[in-house]
This record gives sequence, structure tokens and C-alpha cells, in this order.
Amino acid sequence: MYKNRRITAKQAMDIKTRYPNAILLDVRSEWEYNNGHIVGAVSLPDYYIEERAESVLGDCNTIVLVYCQVGSRSRGATSLLVGMGYKNAYDFGGIVDWPY
Repeated sequence: MYKNRRITAKQAMDIKTRYPNAILLDVRSEWEYNNGHIVGAVSLPDYYIEERAESVLGDCNTIVLVYCQVGSRSRGATSLLVGMGYKNAYDFGGIVDWPY
């Protein structure tokens, strides 16, 4: 797929279209998620990733498309996921960049 872990919202949409089982991962707080999120996204706040990633995301080969509000938490969360063995984790920044 992509060598760089930072991709654009368009690239994320292209991946999601090609691989419908890819997970859109919202790493904002539950409150933020409940106040608006990308349709079909799964909530896993960045502060729970180490504790809950396996039960929420499953297999380390799963394609995970990570976003937050503006891009800083998604960057850290993607780095953490890669460190945990998620080979196909990509950061596409913030929900503010999602025009779909």
C-alpha cells in the first residue's frame, strides 16, 4: 500500500472504497465522537489504544485509517499502532479535512 504512514483524506477514501473492511478509526474522546464522527467510524480514544486495540481492531493485518480532530492525536495513535505490530495503519489527519 503506502510507504508513508501519513496519507490524505482522498487516499483514505480510496483505500476505504477498495477495501470495505478497512477500519476508520476515530481516536478522539468518546464525547467528541458522540458529537459527530465519520459515518462508519469506530471509536477508540488514543488513551485506550494499548489496552483495547486488539479487541476493537482485531488482526494486526487489518487496514486501519486513523483520524482525530486536526491531526496531532492521529499521528501519535498511528505511531503507537505501528509499534504494536499493525502493519497497515495510516494517519489521514483530522475530521476537519474529511470532505466526504
